[in-house]
Amino acid sequence: QVQLVESGGGLVHPGGSLTLSCAASGSDSSINAMGWFRQVPGKEREFVSYIRWSHTITLYADSVKGRFTISRDSAKNTMYLQMDSLKPEDTAVYYCAAHRGGDHRYSSSYDDWGQGTQVTVSS
Repeated sequence: QVQLVESGGGLVHPGGSLTLSCAASGSDSSINAMGWFRQVPGKEREFVSYIRWSHTITLYADSVKGRFTISRDSAKNTMYLQMDSLKPEDTAVYYCAAHRGGDHRYSSSYDDWGQGTQVTVSS
């Protein structure tokens, strides 16, 4: 099992940028992919982005493609989500999690969820 801690959220104006971090502690050699999800009150957790270590495969939800960039620093055991051109509809709590198999778009394919970090995009 691995412990994940998100950070980097905050308040930003539309069009602005934020970089989220997901630091992993503990050891779990079975993890070879992770993802970012987001959630607003009253709605289900929504897939944002996915990264797999082998071949550095990255995938994005259509709503963020071209604006968000997922990356990983293996030496620091940290995953990042660079978010540019932010829109009010990006406002949500953002979570990272370890992918355990199955369709990368579904939250049921992940576990070891972090506590989340709030991102608010507002003028």
